[in-house]
Amino acid sequence: MRRRRRPFTPTATLGAAMLLALSAAVLPTGTAAAAETDARQAEYASASTAWGVPQSVLLGVSYLESRWDTNGGAPSTSAGYGPMHLTDAATLAAAAHHENDARGDDSRAPKTVQPAATATGPALRTLQRAAELTGTAEQTLRTDPAANIRGGAALLAGYQRDAGGPAGAGSDPAAWYGAVAKYSGADTTDAAAAFADEVYATLRDGMARTTDDGHPLNLAAQPAISPVRAWLDRLGLRRPPARPDGLECPVDISCEWIPAPYEQYGPGAGDYGNHDLSERPQRQRIEYIVIHDTEATYDTTLNLVQDPEYVSWHYTLRSVDGHVAQHVKTKDVAWHAGNWYVNAKSVGLEHEGFAAQQGAWYTEAMYRSSAKLVRYLAARLAIPLDRQHIIGHDNVPGTVPSTVRGMHWDPGPYWDWSHYFDLLHAPFITFGTSKTGLVTIDPDYGTNQPQYTGCTGAASNPCPLHGSSPVLLRTAPSQDAPLLSDIGLRPGGEPATMQISDHGARAAAGQTYAVAGRQGDWTAIWYLGQKGWFFNPPSRPAAKWSTGLVVTPKAGKASIPVYGRAYPEQSAYPAGVPYQAITPLQYTFSAGQRYTLGGIVPGEYYRAVTFDGSGPGDWTVIRGQNKYAQVQFGHRVMFVNLDDVQILPSFIAPPEGS
Repeated sequence: MRRRRRPFTPTATLGAAMLLALSAAVLPTGTAAAAETDARQAEYASASTAWGVPQSVLLGVSYLESRWDTNGGAPSTSAGYGPMHLTDAATLAAAAHHENDARGDDSRAPKTVQPAATATGPALRTLQRAAELTGTAEQTLRTDPAANIRGGAALLAGYQRDAGGPAGAGSDPAAWYGAVAKYSGADTTDAAAAFADEVYATLRDGMARTTDDGHPLNLAAQPAISPVRAWLDRLGLRRPPARPDGLECPVDISCEWIPAPYEQYGPGAGDYGNHDLSERPQRQRIEYIVIHDTEATYDTTLNLVQDPEYVSWHYTLRSVDGHVAQHVKTKDVAWHAGNWYVNAKSVGLEHEGFAAQQGAWYTEAMYRSSAKLVRYLAARLAIPLDRQHIIGHDNVPGTVPSTVRGMHWDPGPYWDWSHYFDLLHAPFITFGTSKTGLVTIDPDYGTNQPQYTGCTGAASNPCPLHGSSPVLLRTAPSQDAPLLSDIGLRPGGEPATMQISDHGARAAAGQTYAVAGRQGDWTAIWYLGQKGWFFNPPSRPAAKWSTGLVVTPKAGKASIPVYGRAYPEQSAYPAGVPYQAITPLQYTFSAGQRYTLGGIVPGEYYRAVTFDGSGPGDWTVIRGQNKYAQVQFGHRVMFVNLDDVQILPSFIAPPEGS
């Protein structure tokens, strides 16, 4: 049985025994499996008794940190370990991330900034404190789930004691609101309360899930629980100022305004940063929300976005508690995606974390906060909640052939797209059969564990095995066949590698592709002008049959060009505005191939190259007659001229000669 995709919300009529049965159904049968079934739940119960913490509180906090997973002892992207997310800031680092982004056009020279790591405060050093309280070695707390759970229980008990609250495993869970809020690591009342509110929402609804190491856990619903929020006042946290007018965040997440500077730093009208003014969506429709990771700590990231000579993004999300800072109004254009066309039509969200080097997983608190923010933005801006419009930075195409190789690959293969879309209330539900022509990639995240390399040290060093969103694409239906080649990354045509940054032969969860063939347990899709085969057995499918619209070259065209930006024709540009060449990328879209339609967009170019809008055509959107079809051409989205293609239902074969 595949793991459930929708978040499960038990009701008063569905008892704890049924929840446990549902979770256990995904486990192997037999005595050994049954013995393991009870082990992890017993570890939570034991820690609850030993440290006097209600078991439901312990389970609720742990779920919001890690979803009860162990992640093989690997740290989170904010250096948290184990199911209780005990943090060790000493393992954090920082790396240049946006150094080759600039704005994604030729009006700015790239600037490299090597940030210094800034990770201080007790919120990022809870592992050391847990070691002191329990007398357990730090390495054991990192790798032993039972010890880690005891460490988290000891921290919660200490926070409750400091607040003067009632203690004991049998005490009222509602009276632990302050300790739960403190566990978040937040330094302000709103952020701590937002974390605690999510924990208590989990307690109300209940949860049942099998962990990544095979343990079914059950948190019985407590629909009548009403947390005593007055305990928050005893924590001595800083009260933030009232939200400023115009802050673009939903009310049920903690959010603050930390503006990115719009400043002129040199003598020329073009010497300014770090974003552009506009009036979106009235001036130009916003089509995309781009998911990034920071490749730096939260504090470092805030320092970078406040540099007028650096680049910008609209929001930064903190890992430990999901707190949000907004930097640029959504009406304005931030410089975050490395592609000016996408920048002009998107909102960028940076999530504290590292795609590989520092950690393999993102906290549930940050996933939930991000999902609430994206739902809010998508509703306000009429952005569809699908993988054609909610994209990763790794899905943004290069602008011209020379920029393809330098495009970013964050948030990386460890971002759990399926779970994220469950939280967006837009799970990957498809309607199709093996004959309807499309597949939506959707492997089981926990068991889909390709052996990537290069997370640390040499490029050949194996990464720890971990759940992953993409499937691998091969040149033939065999595990021994080479991976596909991405000529944008390897002009010589060499096969892709298993390096974690090399996504030249990967299709990620939620992306939909046209079927190019089937053979046994293998399915082929059209990908970068080639057939890419992935293992897709009926007993353990890695994709769902789907249906929709596809594009294919018009009859008589042997091949058509593919673009990284949808710009207007030259005649549309007013006098004095340099023409932005419509330059094809290096890929081939040949007759007979089909790619999923992601939408039809007009050819547009937002002209903004001076601080005060004084340049020819500045602060205007140039539109022509060109229209483009967005397609899922490879791992990244791309564009084809609408005049070059025909659009067909995916279940209809193209006419003869096309």
